[in-house]
Amino acid sequence: MSGFSKIAIVASEAPAAKAALDDLRGRYKTVPAEQADLIVALGGDGFMLETLHRYRERGVPFYGMHRGSVGFLMNGYGPNGLEERVARAQPVAIHPLAMTTADRAGTTHAAIAINEVSLVRQGRQAAKLKITVDETVRLDELMADGVLVATPVGSTAYNLSAHGPIIPLSADVLALTPISAFRPRRWRGALLPHEATVRFDVLEIERRPVSAAADFTEIRDVASVSVREASEISITMLFDPEHNLEERVLKEQFLS
Repeated sequence: MSGFSKIAIVASEAPAAKAALDDLRGRYKTVPAEQADLIVALGGDGFMLETLHRYRERGVPFYGMHRGSVGFLMNGYGPNGLEERVARAQPVAIHPLAMTTADRAGTTHAAIAINEVSLVRQGRQAAKLKITVDETVRLDELMADGVLVATPVGSTAYNLSAHGPIIPLSADVLALTPISAFRPRRWRGALLPHEATVRFDVLEIERRPVSAAADFTEIRDVASVSVREASEISITMLFDPEHNLEERVLKEQFLS
């Protein structure tokens, strides 16, 4: 298929996605995802993230079509001319975040995030966090509902809802964004070089427990969290020229 000889089509549980899956499998020859050199995902952004996580180690490109709720990471749906669309699609290489945590028991955990790594309070009291960037303490104490580090792709998701900046894909920066900051009340976050390593240490860990999440992976009762861009991991997504991801990220900055 236009340079891809083995295509797999996967779909979310949404009725529209299942119907599209049946239609496309009737039109095109497909193989299991484990054998494919191209994976087509039908659903919304959440399902696309699940698909990227599930199959990223295969090293194949991903082409999404919107058959779900939010579709920022998806192309428009159309059953016809899939070969031609894939042939002219533009590749976008994305690098996820690597999260390493240590919990209160001293157990370490590792996970990958394509959108963001977030730390959020577990109880009624605000979290207290010390923030260190590249071994330099930048905030001795952030008191907030939480904080997150977002990739450019993830900057239009949770980060934007937390009033963080939208980041162009080519900017080579990460967003460090507080979630409902209480002290320093006027701190709105920072833009960091993409090669920076951010460490969060949880203060008053017994009274103010904190959980950390890398996309869908959550670790509770963390004591410390380290976040860096996993530059050694590259995931390729394909987008129709008229659905250019860079342009849509730029356009988001001018929406009221």
